Amino acid sequence: MSSTATTPEQQAEWTPDSWRSKPIKQCPEYPDQKALQKSLAELKKLPPIVHPREIVKLKAHLRDVAQGKAFLLQGGDCAELFDYCQQDVIESKIKLLLQMSLVLIWGADKRVVRIGRMAGQYAKPRSSPMEMVDGREVPSFRGDILNGFDVEERELDPNRLVKAYHHSAATLNYIRAAISSGIADLHRPLDWGLGHVRDPTLKAKYQEAVTFLTDMLRFMQTIGADKSHNLDTVDLFTSHEGLLLEYEQSLTRLLETPSLLPGGTPGKKEYYDTSAHFLWIGDRTRQLDHAHVEFFRGIANPLGVKIGPTTPVSDLLDMLRTLNPSREPGKITLITRYGASKVASLLPAHIRAVEDSEYKQTVVWQCDPMHGNTQSVSGGIKTRRFSDIFSELQQTLKIHKEQGSYLGGVHLELTGDAVTECMGGSEGLGEDDLSTNYTSFCDPRLNEKQALELAFLVADHYRCERKEKGGQV
Repeated sequence: MSSTATTPEQQAEWTPDSWRSKPIKQCPEYPDQKALQKSLAELKKLPPIVHPREIVKLKAHLRDVAQGKAFLLQGGDCAELFDYCQQDVIESKIKLLLQMSLVLIWGADKRVVRIGRMAGQYAKPRSSPMEMVDGREVPSFRGDILNGFDVEERELDPNRLVKAYHHSAATLNYIRAAISSGIADLHRPLDWGLGHVRDPTLKAKYQEAVTFLTDMLRFMQTIGADKSHNLDTVDLFTSHEGLLLEYEQSLTRLLETPSLLPGGTPGKKEYYDTSAHFLWIGDRTRQLDHAHVEFFRGIANPLGVKIGPTTPVSDLLDMLRTLNPSREPGKITLITRYGASKVASLLPAHIRAVEDSEYKQTVVWQCDPMHGNTQSVSGGIKTRRFSDIFSELQQTLKIHKEQGSYLGGVHLELTGDAVTECMGGSEGLGEDDLSTNYTSFCDPRLNEKQALELAFLVADHYRCERKEKGGQV
């Protein structure tokens, strides 16, 4: 990553296609350019998937997170498949995120902002363009938006760009329908389906959280304060890695900015990437002088940036000054992913670089304890040990407390299904158990029980912190 910050003059030169003049990584080379242009032209005519009012609303929530007033829960599939656009699959992920947020509200005593890795997480960066399958070299699977997992579907297909749009729109449409129909109604938390939580200790903790909220609602009913529609619904925003700039540019529109934030200017227009509410720049594409940073510095959406062992401390401020020159609180989420064995030696310096600068308390610090802890076991199966994931998150919470900064969120790869992809957890999954229900086409995900356990870790941390400060729990 270049250490040269972008000047204000360079910032002013941004256009939706200025990224094309920069070097680019992870860029697909379509053999049929005519078909590609046809798909891109179709995307440009289609309506936005998300609305600027929703994006601005999320920005307001993330401002609160950056200032320590809320907590960010972000989770979903590593690589979303078109086949996941089904009612039961979507509902299981919504329910798991809501269950986790219920635990976090109980523990942290803060509002929870929910973002799903859903409705668009169809592309994955790969370290090699080719891979060996059954002794045959074939193009790597790069996500449903680019090619198919079946070896006969590995050719890059630009028609998949339009399919990705329609699957994203259909998924988000059902998310909105499910939420508006009461899937998240806090008047009936016990209807959320606790059957899969079989571990007695875990179930007892979850039941304690539900009982707390039930008692509070009963009190509100007694005093007549339970009429708010906010108890019937929640916000669930969408996100994905902004990897395919051809797709992102096609869905970027110059639109009027709703005046929801302090200092908003009526009639002001900005460029919004309407493919999702929140997008992030991955570890492989965050070079300051490359195409991805160039594209995303010009859009009004809130952004994430993956920060890891290869991120020099000196680059952090240049990145922030490029992507957020106005120092808007909550605009940038720094998603740290080091690995359990490296977080203690690397995170403190990254925190100090930001918190000792003009960007103090403007960023959202978010822990991704997944990506730095991937390993392969016999047979080449990719997995993660729950103990490593748990350890990185636990260390990150401790380090932020020591540094006087606020860990404002977690970023997890998870599914609402009872998969066996990560080893360990209260179920004690071992290497031999991985084959029981390993369904991921990319990286291993936490199952619902393991994800809830991590939510309890964060909740317990903040409950203990409140006890130390003399607050009630």
